[in-house]
Amino acid sequence: MPATMPGLIRQLEALIRDVPDFPKPGIVFKDITPLLSDPAGLCLAVELMANPFRKAKVDLVCGAESRGFIFGTAIAQALGAGFVPIRKPGKLPSKTIRETYALEYGTDTLEMHADAVQPGQRVLMVDDLLATGGTMKAALDLLKRSNADVVGATVLIELTSLGGRRRLEPTPLHSALAY
Repeated sequence: MPATMPGLIRQLEALIRDVPDFPKPGIVFKDITPLLSDPAGLCLAVELMANPFRKAKVDLVCGAESRGFIFGTAIAQALGAGFVPIRKPGKLPSKTIRETYALEYGTDTLEMHADAVQPGQRVLMVDDLLATGGTMKAALDLLKRSNADVVGATVLIELTSLGGRRRLEPTPLHSALAY
């Protein structure tokens, strides 16, 4: 008998460890490393993240450094698409475009090769977690500057109380798990 969607969600949630007070007091970190080390859990996570986009004719999957690389490459393979890394500054060897964005205290920057995405290519953006949406929004802004056709964004975990989804509108967002 096939597993039900709530049953599959419970399987994934059981593989995510809460780490209190990391990286600072008051934060409960969602540690996905137990999920990544479980073959069935990793496969299930990738399928739940990729499935809503199977008919979207995705050309490229973009993943944000660094855990977006883990899921992004697997989702690209599942969708028969290529993969483009979106990195922290100074990590890419060729000409880049960059997007700087605000953090709680200061700023951060993401870069992508200037020729990585061609105008009109259908792109899916991937990351492991959506919190306030700063990283995902900056990555989407890079893709829009490249004239990509962004079909959506997918994450393993969405922390709904932090409101990141609103920052990404009108880009469709899929989250496999919501807390």
